[in-house]
Amino acid sequence: MSLKLGILGIDHLHILGMLSSMQEQGCTCTQWWSEGEGPSHAKFKRKFGDLERVADRRTILDDPEVGMVLISAVPADRAALAIEAMEAGKDVMVDKPGCTTLEQLAAIKECQARTGRIWTVNFSERFEVPCVTRAAELVQAGAIGTVKQTLGLGPHRQNLQSRPDWFFQPERFGGILTDIGSHQIDQFLYFTGSEEVTISHARVENTTMPDHPGFQDFGEVVLTGDKGNGYVRIDWFTPDALPTWGDGRLVILGDKGYIELRKYTDIARQVEGNQLYLCNGERMERIDCNDAERPYFPALVADHHNRTETAVPQAHTYKAMELAIRAQMLANESFGNA
Repeated sequence: MSLKLGILGIDHLHILGMLSSMQEQGCTCTQWWSEGEGPSHAKFKRKFGDLERVADRRTILDDPEVGMVLISAVPADRAALAIEAMEAGKDVMVDKPGCTTLEQLAAIKECQARTGRIWTVNFSERFEVPCVTRAAELVQAGAIGTVKQTLGLGPHRQNLQSRPDWFFQPERFGGILTDIGSHQIDQFLYFTGSEEVTISHARVENTTMPDHPGFQDFGEVVLTGDKGNGYVRIDWFTPDALPTWGDGRLVILGDKGYIELRKYTDIARQVEGNQLYLCNGERMERIDCNDAERPYFPALVADHHNRTETAVPQAHTYKAMELAIRAQMLANESFGNA
């Protein structure tokens, strides 16, 4: 049975990957809604020009054939739209961050528990990256022993000429740790299996944009879990010579070896991204992972039809967003935007 999608908000270009990945699973989509106009709209219309833009989002929410809504609105607006969609009987996939405050998260939890709908955050740096799938297979097979730490690096290119006003407003984008830091926190939880986590350190800075004092161009977090530790570093310092938006990397340290993922590029080599480096007691090799699967999307479609939680546990998504928000709150105390 095909799953029909609707779209609420295309303010971040992650919507391109979200919709394309679901269409690859046979999902259909005919209509989208978004508030106002933004820099992302032109690219969306070029890629999905056959879709109809509706003036009232209730057109989508009241359509009984729409089973799931994809949301990539301004981060601060995502929670309210997700709640509205769940109240209308729709499952929800939302771009990260799924929400920007603990109050929003609490409201989402209450609505999801009451309605029984799916609320999932598309952590694209895991779900849309094939080398992460291969790393998970190796970890589960014991290739590096017990995971002791993850080191997640999430550099980004500023591209200031294409950024909307909300990008520079902390109350709208949520802060660098809530926003892109949630990717690395998701991966820390996933690979260590930690359930009890302490935020040992969180810091944000703005050293390059005096004209935008609320913006944060650097952030770091130290996580201490009951099953492993994590370090997160994120920034907006990607240099111009890099052929992609950021040299995203993940290092997974085990007690019998380690894995390094070079997700989007492998600098100074004539190869593309999705490269995995493995070193343990028997092997030291580079593995091209571009042929690996991305199981989140087919599993999510199956979860919609079967009312299961195979794509990602609901509790995991809640925990990742809670930690990202709490880290941001802790960092804001010294940044001056608490």
